[in-house]
Amino acid sequence: MEFSLKHNTPENARGACQVLTVGQARKLSKNGQRVDKACKGVLSSVLKRGDMEGRLGQTLLLPQVPGLAVQRVLLVGCGKDSDMNERNYIRIINAMARALADSGARDAEFYPEDVKLKGRDLPWKIRHAALTLANSDYRFDQLKSGKPERARGLRKLGFNVTRGDAARARQAIEQASAISAGMSLARDLGNLPANVCTPGHIAKTARQLASGEKRLRVNVLDEADMKKLKMGSLLSVSAGSRQPAKLIALEYRGAAAKEQPIALVGKGVTFDTGGISLKPGAAMDEMKFDMCGAASVLGTLKAVNQMQLPINVVGIVPATENMPDGLATKPGDIVTSMSGQTIEILNTDAEGRLILCDALTYAGKFKPRCVIDIATLTGAAIIALGKVPSAVLGNDRGLIDALIKCGHQIEDKIWELPLWDEYQDQLKSNFADMANIGGRDAGTITAACFLSRFTKDYKWAHLDIAGTAWKSGEDKGATGRPVPLLTQYILSQIKP
Repeated sequence: MEFSLKHNTPENARGACQVLTVGQARKLSKNGQRVDKACKGVLSSVLKRGDMEGRLGQTLLLPQVPGLAVQRVLLVGCGKDSDMNERNYIRIINAMARALADSGARDAEFYPEDVKLKGRDLPWKIRHAALTLANSDYRFDQLKSGKPERARGLRKLGFNVTRGDAARARQAIEQASAISAGMSLARDLGNLPANVCTPGHIAKTARQLASGEKRLRVNVLDEADMKKLKMGSLLSVSAGSRQPAKLIALEYRGAAAKEQPIALVGKGVTFDTGGISLKPGAAMDEMKFDMCGAASVLGTLKAVNQMQLPINVVGIVPATENMPDGLATKPGDIVTSMSGQTIEILNTDAEGRLILCDALTYAGKFKPRCVIDIATLTGAAIIALGKVPSAVLGNDRGLIDALIKCGHQIEDKIWELPLWDEYQDQLKSNFADMANIGGRDAGTITAACFLSRFTKDYKWAHLDIAGTAWKSGEDKGATGRPVPLLTQYILSQIKP
């Protein structure tokens, strides 16, 4: 979808459709009142008849309104002013997207300033409207033999703003377009089946991202390279798979070489059977989404590169399958991580932390300013928080606070869980430095406790996205989260 800026007066709008908002008291917005005057009260008469109440998300399409050059007018209900918040604003945009998709209009014009949202400025409203509309346009049908015909939906949206607001509005559109492109890549990777999206496919995607890009370069380590680095923990997960593991480092250099990078580490288990600790069969197909952390890293790097941001970022992706096989790691096996610490593997289905710990050690070689790992790590995160926020834990107060703030800013929320030393006792092993599981209690926290033992040399935060990376049921599919959060954090770290 294309986004642009418009500066014409509302009564002189042209094109396929003009979107005007209505409050629940059947009150037209300021721009709506100007249009109503130009069409000699047609809009107000429709409201008086009760055809449009102005309820939140209600829509009414009016074709060929006399006195107007625009082909259609779409009225969108905003509800009560007192009820307007970020969530309801996005509901309005979604309602607008659905109505426009069914209208036949190929282009439309919208007035974001007509929606009064306390505490949010014009760029915020434009960015979230563009993101919402672009995401509503996403489809994944490339593997269907008879591709369904796309409806004649909306292709272009113009945001009508004053010329004085043009620069800020243009930047908001550029950011939304880049984030949306990154989310689409993450969703595509997540939605691909595991027989297509293998560790090698993720490595190929990283190479394609870097191809021809001056600021991006990629390095892919194979299993022989990992053996030389003594990544025994990561290789213990790939031991049962015929798909060779890959460790991918994708570097974006937008600032001076001396500037420390932000490091993003994404779990890339392209399919997780649980290994010898085999998962139940129900919904196991959804374990193709266990690489959504890796997908979000590549998606974020795509967004950063599209915006050509003046900052250094490195994305590290340990990619492997977790399969049962004659060579697969067994419960009770002990492996040595790249850090030299030994791990007793009590459950092979707690494999994400086993590949992440070596990747986190590897991240230290880039001397990062901070490290954020992203992983569909524990079902316990869903039990604790549901599917609204991702969980965040870490060892640096400033980093965690900054991520939480950015989550609220971009509407990709996270919630902090405690990482207290008392939980470390659950990882005790009689035979190794630590066990890879800590029992049933506080599963998300003890998983982060495990990772914390490999992140003592830098500022670190862990995002458990098990509840937010994909949806199940009728809307099954990857969400592209937390690409918005990660991109917003990187934007917040750019020096003015």
